[in-house]
Amino acid sequence: MGFLWSQLFVTLPYPTGSYTGQTIIITGGNAGLGKEAARHYARLGAAKIILAVRSIGKGLSAKEDIETTTKCASGTIDVWQLDMASYASVKAFAARVTSDLDRVDIFHANAGVARMHYHRAEQDEESITVNVVSTFLLLSLVLPKLKATAAEFQTRPTFAITSSGAHLHTQFPQQHAAEGEIFNTVSSPENFKTNLRDQYPISKLFEIYAVRAISERAPADQFPVTINCFTPGLCYSELDRDGPTLTFKIMKFFLARSTEAGSRTLLDAGAKGVESHGTYIADCQIAEPSTVVTSEAGKTAQERVWGELVRKLERIEAGCTRNFS
Repeated sequence: MGFLWSQLFVTLPYPTGSYTGQTIIITGGNAGLGKEAARHYARLGAAKIILAVRSIGKGLSAKEDIETTTKCASGTIDVWQLDMASYASVKAFAARVTSDLDRVDIFHANAGVARMHYHRAEQDEESITVNVVSTFLLLSLVLPKLKATAAEFQTRPTFAITSSGAHLHTQFPQQHAAEGEIFNTVSSPENFKTNLRDQYPISKLFEIYAVRAISERAPADQFPVTINCFTPGLCYSELDRDGPTLTFKIMKFFLARSTEAGSRTLLDAGAKGVESHGTYIADCQIAEPSTVVTSEAGKTAQERVWGELVRKLERIEAGCTRNFS
């Protein structure tokens, strides 16, 4: 009932305010929620907007569309290549952020996938690689720039992850896997086939676990960057481009928010501030996630997932997880 109320009766706040002088990065910025969020930021005067996209051609088309509709200043929007299914691409993008930008005020980790067919990317099933491992690899590698921005400009940057209320719809049975084997179990072809409907929710659950784990180790009063995650709700977007089920198509037809309405949640999370560090946000309000997160068993699962994720990140880029403290 909460989902139906949210989708049918909650009106999300229309973005206002000024982003003059600020630099915004949006992954998955060429379409859907990312593109509409970029349009809002351009309308509200952001100095620089980076659309981080897998396809430069699609990114340039999005840039042209946003520039035409907002009449933003020439040079406001740049298009940078980023493939979240490739650790090398993530590293290269983060290095460019460090070298080419004077500041980063808001970073939207918005790129994500929901697959109906098994595909492995790097060491894990693609949705785990893209939604979880690469997202937190990217966070670890851009945190020094966000911290430097905080120190130089006396501001508090935000790294906001587009998560999902879908995490409410899994009991995460893989939490009982052998020690050190949660990611391997979740990413196995056998698990994907048996628990297909759980795969995307579990990837979103892992995001929430990781955000909470970071904030527990680096509380807001000791850490200069806000890290949060949020659900935009069910929206018209390209997330289901891999082939939605008939049930999902029907739900989307009757219940989905417009892409523009969903994009408002990105700007809200980006502006939430210190009070949202480590939290999950729904309907633009700080909210409680699933009991799979908040229960004692959930806390144990969180520590196991976080431990495995840290070890993965260290194997990809030694020393990167020190940036979480």
